Amino acid sequence: MNDSRGESRAGGGSRGGGVVAVLALAGTTAAVMQTLVTPLLPRLPQILHTGPANATWVVTVTLLVSAVCVPVTGRLGDMLGKRRMLLACSVPLIVGSVLCALSSGVVPMIIGRGLQGIGMGMVPLGIALLRDVVPAERLSSSIALVSASMGIGGGLGLPLSAAVVQYADWRALFWGSAVLAAVIAVLMWITVPRVPASAQGQRFDLLGAAGLGAGLVCLLLAVSKGGDWGWASGTTLGLFAAAVLILLAWGRWEVRVTDPLVDLRTAARPRVLLTNAASVFTGFGMYAAMLVLPQLLQFPEATGYGLGQTILAAGLWMAPGGIVMMLVSPLGGKLTNARGPKFTLISGTLVIALGYGLTLVLMGSAPGIMLAVMVINGGVGLAYGAMPALIMGSVPLSETAAANGFNTLMRALGTSVGAAVVGVVLAQMTTTLGGHTLTSENGFRAGLLLGCGIALVATATAALIPAAREAAGGEGPGTGRETEREAAPARG
Repeated sequence: MNDSRGESRAGGGSRGGGVVAVLALAGTTAAVMQTLVTPLLPRLPQILHTGPANATWVVTVTLLVSAVCVPVTGRLGDMLGKRRMLLACSVPLIVGSVLCALSSGVVPMIIGRGLQGIGMGMVPLGIALLRDVVPAERLSSSIALVSASMGIGGGLGLPLSAAVVQYADWRALFWGSAVLAAVIAVLMWITVPRVPASAQGQRFDLLGAAGLGAGLVCLLLAVSKGGDWGWASGTTLGLFAAAVLILLAWGRWEVRVTDPLVDLRTAARPRVLLTNAASVFTGFGMYAAMLVLPQLLQFPEATGYGLGQTILAAGLWMAPGGIVMMLVSPLGGKLTNARGPKFTLISGTLVIALGYGLTLVLMGSAPGIMLAVMVINGGVGLAYGAMPALIMGSVPLSETAAANGFNTLMRALGTSVGAAVVGVVLAQMTTTLGGHTLTSENGFRAGLLLGCGIALVATATAALIPAAREAAGGEGPGTGRETEREAAPARG
C-alpha cells in the first residue's frame, strides 16, 4: 500500500467527521439541482416565452449532462485527484445557477441547467474519497450517508423549492442554489484533504468518453422523450438503434484500449455486474413512488381518490421520507459492518417492496402516503448505502471513483427508465372528469404494483451477488482474503 495514501488517511481521521458532513452536503446540493425546477414546470413556458415541448428540455438536459459527466468525472478523479475534481464540479454548479437566475429565455436556461448537471459528479467522487480519508470503523456508515445524499436531496428539494416558488420570485431558487454551491466549494477547500491520485500517469480515454456520451445521449433521449415523440416514431426507434450500435462499438473499444474509461473486465466480474444490475432495478423502484405519489396527493378530491393537496402541501407530505433516509443511512452502515453489504442491499430492496405494499393500503389519505414514503425511503437509504460498499469491495483502488461513477450512472438509468415506463402506464390507464382526461385510480395502483415488482426483482438480483471470497480474482479488494462481513470497509 502506498505510504502517502496511508498518511493521508491518518491525517484525515481526526477530521473525518467534518469531511463526511461536507461531502454529504455536497451530494445533497447536487441532487437538489435535479428537482429544483419541478414546481416551476407548469409556469416555464410563460416564464421563458416558449412552448411546453421546449420547456421540458430544462429538465431533460440536466439528466443527459449528468449521465454523461458522472463516469467521466469519476475517471478524472482517479487520475488527477478526487479533491481537485470535487472542486472542479462546484464551478459549473455556481455558474449554471447564476446563468439560470439571470435567464429570460429558454436557451440560456437550458445551458445553465446543463452546467448544473455536471455537479452530479460530486456524489461518486465523494464516496470514493471516503475510502482514503475515513477510519475503517466509520467507513460503512459514512459511505451510506454520502450515497443516500442523492435521495435525501431529491426528497427535501421538492418542498423547499415549492415553498420558494409559492412565496417568492422564482429567480430566488437559482440565486439560493448559487450561494449554496459556493458555500460547499469553500467548505470542501477547507476540510477535504489532498489525497494522491490513484491512477497517476494513465492516459484519459477521450474516445471512450465521447463514445459513452454519445450512446447515453441517444438512449436517454429516446427514453425521456419517447412519450412525447411516440414510442414507435422514427426518431425514437432511430435513437434506440443508434444507442445500441454506439454502445456496442464503445464496449469493443474499451476492452482493447490500455487505459479505458471504464474497465469492462472489472465491470464484468459477477459481484460488480450484479451490483450494477441491482442498482438499475433499485433506481426504477425508487422513482416509481416519486412519480406516482405526488400526483395522487395533488389530484382533485372530486375524482374520489385524489387528495386535493397544493404543490407545497404535497411536497411537505413527501419531505419526511427524505429525513428518514438521512436517519436510516448510518444505521445501514452499522448493518453492513455486522452482516455485510449484500445483506443490507437485500434488506433495503425488501423494505422498498414493503413500502409499496403499504401505499396500496394507505393511499386514501395524506398521512398514510407519508408513512408509506417513509418506509420506501428507509429502504432506499439502506440500498443506496450498500451498493458503493459492494463496488469498492470489488475493484482496484485505481478504479474506485470511476467504478462508483459507473454505478451512479446505473442508478440514473434505472430512474430514467422507471420514469418512462411508469409514465406510459399512467398515461394509458385514464378516466374522464369534467371533460378532462386524468389518470385513473387503477392506473396509480398499477404504477405502484410495478414499483413493488421491480423492487422484488432487485432483491432477487442482489441475492445472486457472490460473497467476497467467491469474487473473481484480480488486484484490489474482494479477491478472496475477505469474508462477506469485511467486504464493505475493504481498502485493497
